[in-house]
Amino acid sequence: MNDEGAAERAVGVDWREWGEASFAEARERDVPVLLSLTATWCSACHEMDRETYASPRVAAVIRDGYVPVRVDVDRHPRVRERYNMGGFPSTVFCTPAGEVLTGTTYLGPDGMKQVLDRMRETWTERGEAAGSVPRALAGDPTPAGEVTTAIEEHLAGQLGVQYDHDFGGWGTDAKFPLPRTVEFALKRERHQALSTLDVIERNLFDEVDGGFFRYATTRDWSEVEREKLLATNAALVRAYANGYLYTGDERYRETARATVDFLTDDLWTGQAAGGSLGPAAESDYYDLADEERADAAPPRRDLTVYAGDNGLAAEALLTLSAYTDDDGAREAAERILDHLEQELVDDGVVTRYRDGGETGEQGLLAEQARVAAAFCRAEQVLGEGVETARAVVDHAIETLHDEGSFRDGPATGAGLVDRPLRPIDDNVDLAEACLDLAALTGEDTYREVARDTVAAFAGATERIGIQVAGYGAVAARLCRPDLVVEVPRGSDLHRAAHRIADHEKVVVPGSGDAATVRVGDDRRTATTPKELMDAVSALQ
Repeated sequence: MNDEGAAERAVGVDWREWGEASFAEARERDVPVLLSLTATWCSACHEMDRETYASPRVAAVIRDGYVPVRVDVDRHPRVRERYNMGGFPSTVFCTPAGEVLTGTTYLGPDGMKQVLDRMRETWTERGEAAGSVPRALAGDPTPAGEVTTAIEEHLAGQLGVQYDHDFGGWGTDAKFPLPRTVEFALKRERHQALSTLDVIERNLFDEVDGGFFRYATTRDWSEVEREKLLATNAALVRAYANGYLYTGDERYRETARATVDFLTDDLWTGQAAGGSLGPAAESDYYDLADEERADAAPPRRDLTVYAGDNGLAAEALLTLSAYTDDDGAREAAERILDHLEQELVDDGVVTRYRDGGETGEQGLLAEQARVAAAFCRAEQVLGEGVETARAVVDHAIETLHDEGSFRDGPATGAGLVDRPLRPIDDNVDLAEACLDLAALTGEDTYREVARDTVAAFAGATERIGIQVAGYGAVAARLCRPDLVVEVPRGSDLHRAAHRIADHEKVVVPGSGDAATVRVGDDRRTATTPKELMDAVSALQ
């Protein structure tokens, strides 16, 4: 349920909704589609509405020569992935078949008028022939190869190559938190990981209201884009919790706990977490002190409950709870899981969102992967959830897995949405869930699906950067056996197993009085937490 900020629409432009009807209208009128990709949390999107689309002369040209379509990228992630021009807003011109004519990001009134006039000339001269399909949607096979230790070695090497020794983080341009990269580095370049957690907290954390901002536009983290997304904050809860697991440093636990407070206060709907907290109506809101913010116009808020993002949140909250006995985090995770099962998961099919009478897409890869991961974590921490995880993964395998990897959704939809897209990051997430499920159930079929999925991209290993370092982590798990700890459910051994300093271990709750630690065919038993730690040390 978006608030009034999310419902804001540009004056003078009669926006159509994304769907076949809009493209049919373009065919009937023989005009291009003007596709505007926006988000509730995007400050530049709201500025473009106020400055560009509210211009009478711009609106008039659009009305006469285009079919204007407005898309909320959070509600239509597959449209986002196919038409994103490198940021939001994205301004995309399409043929009535959905092929791309040209596109850019923000345009002011004068720039928009020039592009509109130029596109009309192009359309008059060339028509449909001017459109093209992005290479990623051409249907070419993924660059398959062999799953070897070279994948992990390459990405571990990239940590050093791309690490910014002056300012922290990786890369020399805009700085994103990259929580999965931090977790990959925790086992391979711990100093880099911890230094990055420190710089993220110093520069992106809102000390007044809590929560992390999305990213910094500069290498030194000084120019911050002040949007707070559930997905970013959930992933950072897990990253800081894992930082605490490896170091015992209370700073990381406290940062994770403060971020949980943000999720369960500012984004909480009563049953789960909303999608985002966007820019404030007053541009200087985040520069104000605590008492001054109380009297200022609040930030825009999108309280839509997105399944995949809440899956991330539930997994992160359970991770923190398992390491620290944080009852508040555990209770919030349980409420999210209950909401997912009751409202957004049906016989293994995940629905992205339900908002009143509006229902999001079903069976998307990212949603299936993140929800499956949440219920795998629930099985490990709470002792229940594996059957839901199995159903969700089985549906993804049945409907999305072909040619060795996963498509991002069903092969249906308007524009280019019916074209196959195989995003490596979402494939990695599903492969990771498959590995956890294999350890939890003892069914090697899931491990083989994970291997096929990782192999589907292995031929491009040298081109993969640290932004998807999780690919190296999953490949590493396939090249050596997992650390699996079978424990009596709810016992001191169960609690101790989660404190083992390896965030990729799998904890399998069961019955009995003793724990079994296994790495491949090697096994050790333990009856006390100390014996458990000794057994782990002996096998590593």
